[in-house]
Amino acid sequence: MKGKIGLVVGLGVGYVLGTRAGRERYQQIKTQWLKVWNLDPVQEQVGKVKGFVGDKAAAIPGAVWHGVVKVTKSATGPGTPGQKLDATIAAGKDAVEEVSDAAEDAVDEAKDKSTASKSASAKPAAKKPAQNGK
Repeated sequence: MKGKIGLVVGLGVGYVLGTRAGRERYQQIKTQWLKVWNLDPVQEQVGKVKGFVGDKAAAIPGAVWHGVVKVTKSATGPGTPGQKLDATIAAGKDAVEEVSDAAEDAVDEAKDKSTASKSASAKPAAKKPAQNGK
């Protein structure tokens, strides 16, 4: 991972320093990027993504918290150390499954919304009936 980050940073620095225009070209790229970023359609999609993430991201920490509580109760509950260990392992597996399910549900819903928004935007506009002067 460290090598990949270093490679990307090195390529970026080499590009900026290696071009004749250097800083000027960087400013051009940055200006063009900001123009695209600030377009209304782009900002609408950014707002949709922020809203969706805000709604769905809460489900995952909730599942994690619920799992932590279950594992803690299992570890501190009654029984022999072996029984506690077995209960804690089982609770941990259940917790992992619940978090995984919550994450998969969030991803599936994001895919569904993405597909729905793509199909809605791809629908052609309704054609007006032809008037033939009758």
